[in-house]
Amino acid sequence: MDRNSVDWTGYIPAITTPFDRKGRLDLDAFDGQMEWLTSERMHGVILAGTSGEWFSMSALERALLFQAGVRYRKAGLWVIGACNAYTAAEAITHAHAAEEAGLDGILLTPPPYVVPNRREIVNFYRTVSDASNIAMTVYNWPRGCIVDMDADLLDELADIDNVVAIKNSTGNFAEFLSGLYRLEGRVRYFGLPTSELGADLALLGHGDGLMGSGGVLGADHPDFWRAIADGDRARAIELGERDRVVMTDWFRPDYGVQFGNQQAIMKTALRLRGVPAGFVRDPLMELSADEVARVEATLHKLGIETQPLG
Repeated sequence: MDRNSVDWTGYIPAITTPFDRKGRLDLDAFDGQMEWLTSERMHGVILAGTSGEWFSMSALERALLFQAGVRYRKAGLWVIGACNAYTAAEAITHAHAAEEAGLDGILLTPPPYVVPNRREIVNFYRTVSDASNIAMTVYNWPRGCIVDMDADLLDELADIDNVVAIKNSTGNFAEFLSGLYRLEGRVRYFGLPTSELGADLALLGHGDGLMGSGGVLGADHPDFWRAIADGDRARAIELGERDRVVMTDWFRPDYGVQFGNQQAIMKTALRLRGVPAGFVRDPLMELSADEVARVEATLHKLGIETQPLG
């Protein structure tokens, strides 16, 4: 497989996984959230990623989520399942669940916490690829995995059979560009910023879009990429500036959060918009009243109406 094995492009957010107040997986709320995301014209979604709290989900819950999510392929969304795990054997279990559900592909970080070396990372991805037949996105997530895969390592990973895409969330923009220019002819390359520079790179034909987080601004996110496709730089920058407000109000340059936790921020923002995003699961905690007010203030700054949290 290579970049031509899939047609993924645009905005494909890693979405939240709804849990009820008792921490149970809430698939009814998931359907409500997916219907909203579909109505907001997302290009695709990633299930059970970092925003989806994969780390607190059982293998059965992840498989059930994949089965629930695949229904939305009919609405024109690409549906990708995150298979992040501490061992290749666990990741293969999730990859098989994604295949059996009929998802478009999987996303996989290096094993978090383990801090594997380069040879171990290559072996990890190759082992999962050899045991499955589904398109794979390599996810470079230094903040979560404590390893930052440089262009040389991503180049080696791009040679693995099932690898079709790279999601590069490194805070090192020079390395991001190095990987972009080296790999974009072989694999899909996601992670362009929604800044003026990102818009210009995209308009020059570089990169395939953004696998972002949450989709809390609704259609603003995918419409940035539609404006790029239309050659409308001014419109793209206008939409990108709205996304930059979120990134500067809630996040730090290394993608860490300024308050609370990323999953609760996203779920709070969605619930303030009336989207049934549910609640976070232990060990995460809901935002404090002051933190909720910060999220609400950002939405109001962007002209987004909110409703009281239930």
